[in-house]
Amino acid sequence: MTGTPAAHSPGNHATVNGLRIYYELHGPAASTSPPLVLLHGGVGGIEMFGPNLPALATNRRIIAVDLESHGLTADLDRPLRFEQMADDVAALVGHLGIQTADLMGYSLGAGVALQTTIRHPEIVRRLVVISAPFKRSAFYPEVLAAFDHMGPAAGAMMKQSPLAKLYPDVDWSRLFEKIGELARRDYDWSAEIAKIKSPVMLVFADADAIPPSRIAEFYGLLGGGQGDAGLDGAGRPAARLAIVPGATHYDILSTTIVAELVDPFLAASTRTPK
Repeated sequence: MTGTPAAHSPGNHATVNGLRIYYELHGPAASTSPPLVLLHGGVGGIEMFGPNLPALATNRRIIAVDLESHGLTADLDRPLRFEQMADDVAALVGHLGIQTADLMGYSLGAGVALQTTIRHPEIVRRLVVISAPFKRSAFYPEVLAAFDHMGPAAGAMMKQSPLAKLYPDVDWSRLFEKIGELARRDYDWSAEIAKIKSPVMLVFADADAIPPSRIAEFYGLLGGGQGDAGLDGAGRPAARLAIVPGATHYDILSTTIVAELVDPFLAASTRTPK
């Protein structure tokens, strides 16, 4: 988790696919840039983006979403699945009358953003993936071991946390049980990621939960790291890779450096061919 919980901005609820989902709108409504959908990491909510949210909202419309069972979004009697959450995000975008948007997800939310791009490519112009692997086994072994032990007991300790005051209606034991079950499910999205047509930017900490070798492998799936770009840059891929120095998986969003890195990528007006 990153950022310090703060008071919510006035938000909205929409019912999509049977889920009452909470979202907030930030930034200028009249912006000519495509809206940017922000998808947070596990356990927390919109507040996880910390100072990056207002920084990104300076010149563009932001749609910040609380994912299923998180924050102020409903908890349904079903397991958490990346695919279902992706369908819900796509349905929300459609509900808001938006044809094309940029997506930016962190950790759990990055997995949802990837699946949204895979399953609903027509609505995604550009994608930013922050601190998430392309397959489960790409995490460090100690991270996978922590997933193996994630369950209701860990959630019970959240009742004394600042997040419990921010989200008093969340059943923390149930949420940790559902996230733990999701985190233990194996997946490998290599084939689907290699087919993504929208430009993708990967952002990782230099001491992330994923080894640098796996980060390079992810970049390679997107066409990156295949050779020298040349003096004129003609050989560079559409994908971009950023490594945040002096950061970890857990504090990468605590400053505005991510917003500063991704802003030029998001500001590009065209869908760059891969």
